[in-house]
Order: sequence, then structure tokens, then C-alpha cells
Amino acid sequence: MHVIADLTIVPLGVGISVSPYVAACEKILKDAGLNTKLHAYGTNIEGEWDVVFAAVKRCHEVIHEMGAPRVSSNMKFGTRIDRHQTMDDKIESVEAKMKDSE
Repeated sequence: MHVIADLTIVPLGVGISVSPYVAACEKILKDAGLNTKLHAYGTNIEGEWDVVFAAVKRCHEVIHEMGAPRVSSNMKFGTRIDRHQTMDDKIESVEAKMKDSE
């Protein structure tokens, strides 16, 4: 099943900067072959359900291996079966409606 997700992953107990941990997770997601879009407070991810969730699990494992004693994640995700829709499709739909209302 295809899923689009939004992941925010926060290592705890590692100090102020978390960018090395985010970068490690981004590499995991890319290496898993997932389509991702990094944003200021997380990452949008799309791919097959099992691949997405296995990669998120791997993010937690690697961040712990990097020395984070705790990892907290927030995730929103959705699926649809009536048609295939990508992250870009969703954005383009809203942008088209915005142009129509100008």
C-alpha cells in the first residue's frame, strides 16, 4: 500500500543541535529508495507502507547508535486506494485552486 507521511524525529539528551541526527535519518530514507522532501520541522516521505515504516524504525536505531538516549517522533500519514496520488500531486492541486481564486 502506498503511503504519504510527515515525520518529525527528535533525539533527546544530545544538546541543542540535532542536524547531524536529522542528516543521518535523511540518508536512511534516501537509501531506502523513498521519495522525500525535507522541510523546516520534519520530512515528507512517500513510498510503500512497509518500506516507509522500516526506514523510520531504522532512523530510531541509528540515532540511538549515535548516542541519543531517547528519540521522540511525531508522524502523520495517510493512504488512499481510489487512485495513486503523490506528494507533488497534492501540492499542485492546492496551488491550482489558489490560482483559480486570484
